[in-house]
Amino acid sequence: MVTKKVAKKGLIGGMSFAKEAGAINWFPGHMAAATRAIRSRLKLSDLVIEVRDARIPLSSANEDLQPQLSAKRRIIALNKKDLANPNVLNKWTHHFESKKQDCVAINAHSRSSVKKLLDLVEFKLKEVIAREPTLLVMVVGVPNVGKSALINSVHQIAATRFPVNVEMECNMPYLDVCIMSVVQDRLKRATVGPLPGVTQDIAGFKIAHRPSVYVLDSPGVLVPNIPDIETGLKLALSGSVKDSVVGEERLAQYFLAILNTRGTPLHWKYLFEGRNEGSAHPDSIDKPSYNLKDLRHQRSKQPDSSAVHYVGGMISEVQRSLYTTLSEFDGDTEDENDLECLIEQQFEALQKALKVSTRASSEARLMVSKKFLTLFRTGRLGPFILDDVPETDMSL
Repeated sequence: MVTKKVAKKGLIGGMSFAKEAGAINWFPGHMAAATRAIRSRLKLSDLVIEVRDARIPLSSANEDLQPQLSAKRRIIALNKKDLANPNVLNKWTHHFESKKQDCVAINAHSRSSVKKLLDLVEFKLKEVIAREPTLLVMVVGVPNVGKSALINSVHQIAATRFPVNVEMECNMPYLDVCIMSVVQDRLKRATVGPLPGVTQDIAGFKIAHRPSVYVLDSPGVLVPNIPDIETGLKLALSGSVKDSVVGEERLAQYFLAILNTRGTPLHWKYLFEGRNEGSAHPDSIDKPSYNLKDLRHQRSKQPDSSAVHYVGGMISEVQRSLYTTLSEFDGDTEDENDLECLIEQQFEALQKALKVSTRASSEARLMVSKKFLTLFRTGRLGPFILDDVPETDMSL
């Protein structure tokens, strides 16, 4: 039986599925122009909210922008805290605070959570309110960290504070002109000549009055080259890099490697102990047809109870299959070859647990990978943080 061990640093990044496909880079043409616009816009901003994925607090940072961001008033917002391990997340917030960096964990879909962030924004801006009648707050982040969700929540909160009418100057057509006028005015004071393109894609809205505070949005951008393979895999696993760039099977292998080296499935044993053997087995429930959408959060309406039981039973079978394969594994999870053999066994077990019909091997593995990734990304397998807290902070 395997026992939980601390994986050797760099073990997973050196495995064949990780290194043979090479570095992960996704930098479409629009990102280059967007990065230039962000750099110019940062010069105008009084405060920056850097949104990161709480599951990858370090990997979701745009390293190319860090020198400029660290020179600004900045709040790091670790979004998707509902998908992150709360105990480890607390260690991460302490880590940033120890570095004299304001950090708050948020759920961009939670109004109360976003309000706490806005309270911190207001506190951070107090020292400049006396000098500037108009303040600009910029939101930045890599793709798919929940920046748009945060912007929408902030916008909704702002709309309740400032009803849409001409007197408050908050209707969007006028506001776009107002924002551009504000930015152009700040540009004239901050630079000698014009900066083409800076104001062409400005999008923002007012969140405070007297002084006027505007939130400015920006496109999600990555660095042109991601030098570390594991950083690229973490970004892709969390959804910041398109699956098609990396490959779903490669991502599923990577996530399985993380689970196994951490011994996570062994902690799922309690899920199967003490269950009433006479209770209905998932297979005894009438199963509606379903696809990946059944696993995603349903916000508009309550899902059908039979679908809930079916999906819940499937998740239990996935956890059981990974627990069984790992607990019965007699190899060494710190050995690359042994770990790869275990992952192959788990792919077969997952095909049964996810009820993927027998078909062409490549097609079946792709379907297994897609479903398995969806379970992780929707939090169905539990909360995770993929980045390790720096060793100097492990005592926190």
